Amino acid sequence: MQEGINKWLVLTTVIVGTFLGRLDQTVVNLALPKMINDFNINVTNASWIATAYIIANAVFVPVWGKLGDTMGRKKVYIWGFVIFIVGSVLAGLAWNLTSMIVFRIIQAIASSADYPTAMAILTLTFREPKERAMALGIWSGAFASAAVFGPLIGGPLIDSFGWRSVFFINVPVGLVGLAMAMAYVHESIGERQAKQFDWWGAATLGVALATLVMVLDQGQSWGWLSLNAVVCYAVTAVFGVIFFYVERTHKEPVIDFKFFKIGNFVNALFNNFLMFMCMMGSIFLIPVFAQTFLGYTATESGYLFIPMGLTIPIAAAIGSRFNQRVEPRWVIFVSTAGAAIGFFFLSYLQATTTAWEIVWPLVVMAFFMGSGMAQRTNIIASLVPASEIGIASGILALFRNIGGAFGIAIFGTILQDAENQNVFTIAQSSVIRSTDPSVIRQGIALIELKAQIAAYGEVFLIGAACMFLSAFPILLMRTNRDAAAAHVHVEA
Repeated sequence: MQEGINKWLVLTTVIVGTFLGRLDQTVVNLALPKMINDFNINVTNASWIATAYIIANAVFVPVWGKLGDTMGRKKVYIWGFVIFIVGSVLAGLAWNLTSMIVFRIIQAIASSADYPTAMAILTLTFREPKERAMALGIWSGAFASAAVFGPLIGGPLIDSFGWRSVFFINVPVGLVGLAMAMAYVHESIGERQAKQFDWWGAATLGVALATLVMVLDQGQSWGWLSLNAVVCYAVTAVFGVIFFYVERTHKEPVIDFKFFKIGNFVNALFNNFLMFMCMMGSIFLIPVFAQTFLGYTATESGYLFIPMGLTIPIAAAIGSRFNQRVEPRWVIFVSTAGAAIGFFFLSYLQATTTAWEIVWPLVVMAFFMGSGMAQRTNIIASLVPASEIGIASGILALFRNIGGAFGIAIFGTILQDAENQNVFTIAQSSVIRSTDPSVIRQGIALIELKAQIAAYGEVFLIGAACMFLSAFPILLMRTNRDAAAAHVHVEA
């Protein structure tokens, strides 16, 4: 009985770590306006606080995954907690922009240790397939929910205690998580020990990812064809090619490309990429719409996501029960197509939209998205050798993070382009029957307002179509028997 209890305590432990790291990635964005005032900087400068975190997090996820497999997952997980707590204290004490960026990078490096090691810990802790699917589903749901709860928790904290509180709150929660990790998580190391760490692979991957995430995050303000953006494209391509050739010849690569020969593995990555792209894109746009056109405060717009945040882990637990009864590809297909339907109803946003008309499509999207979390994650864990789960989960985390960055960048760009196009379209079919300057200004303002609102609907419509179409390649996944054969082939 004690063994069974400990399993679920391990799950609770990794949920605390995952939730804390993921929450911190989104909650700080709410504090940026107050940081701008205190540090006497502009919005462009402040954006690097978030960008630095995203870049460092993306770069170090696969590195930690490899280190966990070779040095020990518990050891890496605990070090991640310790560094994150220290980084949070330093960030709370930051005195200018430079110090804040440095301390946020420290936080990001630490939080990136959580995902690949946590997934490996759960996979090795829950050996029974049904329990493993449920544990991975609940944990993945917590991972997604943390991004949703960021604005909700951050708003009241900042309003009541100032922006430094969003960092200091990490200390007591982090200490609890650290104590739980030391008490409940058992050490595990991959069977094959690395004799030489792939530093060249890690370095070239880091440069390629850093420039890719940078252009995704800053491209809209720079201009997608600006000199800065073109340089980032070039550096990403060059170092991506170098990384590929380094990994093909290294005996212990940071990312093993043999995994990409497995059709199910690639399909699962593609599906996770698109799901998180759409989820992060919607989470990014909904508060902007609510505050700009509906008059909501930051805290009130955060309330819109409470039902969504609660639905994801519940749906993940429910969906995991289908793991042994229904083929994973059908669960993922229904999950993706259903989430697209919820996404589609967000395209009806208007200036008269009520809170309920925003909440229920988000809940529908969250329910279907969460119901396939267990299968999306469990496929990755079941297709690779136990000694390389950390590497595989690092790749999964990387695709989810990059998908989120793509979602914010692409949705923001589509929105801006749609607004510009709509202004011309609406203006061509509009007539202002007055020569009064004030009436003309009002007419122009109404045209711009209608163009902006319509643009949001177009963005969500495009996102829904993209998500719906991405459901069909999932049907190409092979059966469990074929997947098992591929698994054996990879291990050999």
